[in-house]
Amino acid sequence: MANQEERPELSLAGSVRGMRRLLLVHHTPSPALHAMFTAVVEGATDPELEGVTLVRRAALAATASDVLEADGYLLGTPANIGYMSGALKHFFDTIYYPCLDSTRDRPFGFYVHGNEGTEGAERAIASIAKALGWEQVAAPVVAMGKPDLAACKELGGVVAATVMS
Repeated sequence: MANQEERPELSLAGSVRGMRRLLLVHHTPSPALHAMFTAVVEGATDPELEGVTLVRRAALAATASDVLEADGYLLGTPANIGYMSGALKHFFDTIYYPCLDSTRDRPFGFYVHGNEGTEGAERAIASIAKALGWEQVAAPVVAMGKPDLAACKELGGVVAATVMS
């Protein structure tokens, strides 16, 4: 699997030289979230998963074009006061209407880390993604305290493998 930080040359279909695109949108302000992010990237870029390019974007930098060009999505956020980060909410606010009809049925997965309740963040992400018509293809990885990095790696791999098929 290829790793992509920059915007490569795209075909009209949104793929890079025949490869599918997996967009990872994240807000990673803490060491625990950085560890989760790294594990998700490791899973999504497993060498056995050929034909998928991982594109990583900070939530405040991701655009509707990024979403429209992708074939699937991974989302990562802290749970701040029981809700997703303002950065991820801003991402959803920015892309919602431009992507509403064009990204239906695309696969996604997400991870959340919180020090208090994460239920509001989980519910909000699932609800917005459902409204966009995205298909959740893996259980979310939710951590309070020390994250399960093996589960994060599996999340990245499952979503990448789904994008391949």
